[in-house]
Amino acid sequence: MRRCALSISPEKVFEIAALGLGGNIGDPPAAMAEALRQLDRREDCRVTAVSKLYSTPPWGKTDQADFFNCCALVETSLEPEALLDVCLSIERGMKRVRLERWGPRTIDIDVLTYGTREQKTEKLEVPHPRMTERGFVMKPLADIAPDLPVKGRRVRDWLEEADTGGIKVAGDQDWWRAR
Repeated sequence: MRRCALSISPEKVFEIAALGLGGNIGDPPAAMAEALRQLDRREDCRVTAVSKLYSTPPWGKTDQADFFNCCALVETSLEPEALLDVCLSIERGMKRVRLERWGPRTIDIDVLTYGTREQKTEKLEVPHPRMTERGFVMKPLADIAPDLPVKGRRVRDWLEEADTGGIKVAGDQDWWRAR
């Protein structure tokens, strides 16, 4: 009699990651909406929440056009660096070119948080090292995860200290589905 070993495949473990999306060349809201739809179509990712769309002044390099920004929560079975690889692949597919730090771009997708994980590798640091300093990140993230702990404090608490001057609502939370 032949014995058959049962192979039990482990359940995929899903984690919630927060992503920041932005851009200021071409039609950034359309590019961000398409990026969110691409993520949502994957078996290993599911978009669970998207913030309002915001028009924001440039940060870092200020002699350029205003940006559009949003944040999204994604339920994923990918490890953090694999999620970053997917995001970078989507950026490349949308012709993102990295010419200068904080410069103009068609789209930018940052992995902001990955559950409660803290890690720093050559490729990725989570939580994102400068996210709490940026009103254009904290304001949309507060729309969808105000109580999310980041570096020992809630997003809503970081938002109280962030510079949100010039940030304007440019679309409700369904903006990405309508495009």
